[in-house]
Amino acid sequence: MLLAIDVGNSQIAFGIFEDGQFRASLFTATSIHRTADEYASLLFNLLPYHDVEKGDITEAIICSVVPPLVPVFQELCQRYLGIAPLVVGPGVKTGVRICLDNPREAGPDRIVNAAAAYRLYGGPAIVIDMGTATTFDVISKQGDYLGGAIAPGVEMATEALYTRTARLPRIELTRPPHALGKNTVSAMQSGVIFGYTALVEGLVARLEKELGEKATVIATGGWADVIARETPVIREVNKHLTLVGLELVHEMNKHQPGVKEERKED
Repeated sequence: MLLAIDVGNSQIAFGIFEDGQFRASLFTATSIHRTADEYASLLFNLLPYHDVEKGDITEAIICSVVPPLVPVFQELCQRYLGIAPLVVGPGVKTGVRICLDNPREAGPDRIVNAAAAYRLYGGPAIVIDMGTATTFDVISKQGDYLGGAIAPGVEMATEALYTRTARLPRIELTRPPHALGKNTVSAMQSGVIFGYTALVEGLVARLEKELGEKATVIATGGWADVIARETPVIREVNKHLTLVGLELVHEMNKHQPGVKEERKED
């Protein structure tokens, strides 16, 4: 079995794959203060609930946007599983040509998402990852990663309203009955839920205009379902897109090693 580890700023997702098929997912909060032993305890105590034993895992791949945690999970894999994990980064084949001014700036999660989106849905495509940040990633018809946009995440924006103002409360992020809020809580819910819906619709329209054609829009991340219910712009919701992408990248490097990411020349 393959263990795919997606280390995000707020949450770490573990995916289990067997013979290329998605088997299970597990989640824990991200903390740079936890040791490899602590993460191992969390992970291996949860595996039996999914009918998976530690000894079943023979391969691993890591994608991290939190650099200090890369060696932590490398240590976990080496000490507790006896395997050297593949770490997504420069030199690892993703099947994606990165068309940025500086390809090394691209977050590994965004490239993995692009690889998964192109394999599953074709191109052109726009991936919206609604996590700690809300990212928009554009993939061409040929499968090239063209760039995108980054905005604050839904929870980040909501927390900022509470912490940076004197009178606004911390709220539960549920859909309000109307856009026209009649009290503070419903007004804040409207601003966040419907405001982010408008953000998605507006940015997708601008990105498609610059792309010159319509794209399949795929949403992933913790808030994907909430926003997708509000707009027809989002065609697909795939909560496990990054984990699926990690499995694809692992297979590319397992069978066709040594091919590096490329920068598209003008």
